[in-house]
Amino acid sequence: MKKFSEIKVGDEFFSTCSISEKELEEYFKFSRVKNAFLEDMKSAKQKIVSGRAILSRMEGEFTRLSQIYGNHIIFVGTDGDSEWENRSSRFLKPLYTDEVLKIKFTVSAKEENDEEFGKIAVNYEGTKQDGEIVVISKKNWYRMKKIVSK
Repeated sequence: MKKFSEIKVGDEFFSTCSISEKELEEYFKFSRVKNAFLEDMKSAKQKIVSGRAILSRMEGEFTRLSQIYGNHIIFVGTDGDSEWENRSSRFLKPLYTDEVLKIKFTVSAKEENDEEFGKIAVNYEGTKQDGEIVVISKKNWYRMKKIVSK
């Protein structure tokens, strides 16, 4: 686990994941997402994964990284990118159930709050096995405790 003081802007971390049809159904049940397009996909062999489900899994993967897990962190929001009219995420290609998503997490900013807490901004980039970019999400902010007691 890297402590807040050890995390630097530019640090990169990597993970891979996939989302099964069962996991996607559980996400829809929990989130109560209702979308006609996604409903029409019920007969498809592989189902398209919603953008929010992808981002949710990416955040989960970030919190499980060996460099991050053990820290007291909480997601506090997104700032968006001025080049994207202050939007924070772009979905460029569809992701289907059981496809592998390769994720790169990059620390894009770091701020001191006070003696107890700081904040880090993390950019997410998810690609398919063939290198096609599925999603880019910028400035996902986390509040992080500086010293974690063991």
